[in-house]
Amino acid sequence: MPRTRPQITRRGLLGSAAAAAGGGAMLAAPPAIAQGKTTWRMQTHWPTGNWYYEDVFVKFADRVTAATNGELTIEPVQNDGIVPTGEVLNAVRRGLLESAFIYPSYWMGRIPVAGHLNGNIGTFGSHEEMHMFMYEMGALDVIREAYAEQGVYQAGPVSYAGLALYSNRPLRTAADFDGWRVRSTGTAAMVFEKMGASPVAIPGGELYQALQTGVVEGAHWGSISTGWGMNFQEVTKYIVQPDLVSQLNGEVIVGMQQWEKLGDDLKATFNEIVRATSADASAHFLHQDLVRKDEFVKELGGEITTLEPAVVEELRQKSLEVVAEFAERDPQYSGRVAEILNEFMRLTGKA
Repeated sequence: MPRTRPQITRRGLLGSAAAAAGGGAMLAAPPAIAQGKTTWRMQTHWPTGNWYYEDVFVKFADRVTAATNGELTIEPVQNDGIVPTGEVLNAVRRGLLESAFIYPSYWMGRIPVAGHLNGNIGTFGSHEEMHMFMYEMGALDVIREAYAEQGVYQAGPVSYAGLALYSNRPLRTAADFDGWRVRSTGTAAMVFEKMGASPVAIPGGELYQALQTGVVEGAHWGSISTGWGMNFQEVTKYIVQPDLVSQLNGEVIVGMQQWEKLGDDLKATFNEIVRATSADASAHFLHQDLVRKDEFVKELGGEITTLEPAVVEELRQKSLEVVAEFAERDPQYSGRVAEILNEFMRLTGKA
């Protein structure tokens, strides 16, 4: 059984601060760096009840702590534990929170190129392709520049496996998307809108009820297994295949001031663990996706619907339209990454 880490909450932090204040200056909260060691609180957007909170997030935190012999200790923090999810980027930038293991599309209004980090429909066919694009072809270098401009270090993507759709409407043809009310975020929402769907922004904590009551007819929350962790299988009839992109990414970010306090060895170790965690998580999620898909049909009576090949291609083309629109609005960063993506698509035979 995975170890459950004590959870940090806003109430707990305030309570600790009050106790310290009551005890006088000698009991003041310790600084982030003490006796040559560094502790980072790392907040995620995942609630603690999800299986992957422990299997992926807490495991990542433990992995960093173990690999650095405690010189860099990561304390995992659940969703909204210190600040609301939508405020995480600003909290990391200002030093109110040292780091985060989170989802890039939340910041697309402020950092448009974050959509490329998240992943575009119809592009990556495997984890190797995603890492080729990010690391070998240099897309991550450009994305890091954009984050640095915001006072944040972008450590890299972490795979959440594919983008799978849960739905109460069977989707097979392009016409099936007309008027489809779907909870969606990021560039995916823009693609669905181009297909005639009606994307809706709903917080994760309200998704189950929204599907149950028909406020939305479908949703995506990463892959089949990550949606399963949100119990979508209980309130939907269909899972739509194929995954619209094989690697939908989260991210690990650190406040730039915190990052610059680390020595080169710790920086290199941290970056390598981010990259290794992405590969491990991709395989882990894929295995769970296949198990849950089988369970959805055999045990829950659900149905797998398959998009027609022409629809998959149409989704890809509309995705590239969104990429071009972002490139025009943000030539400094999104434009440069779009050029890399176009070359990626050519090399992999997708365009």
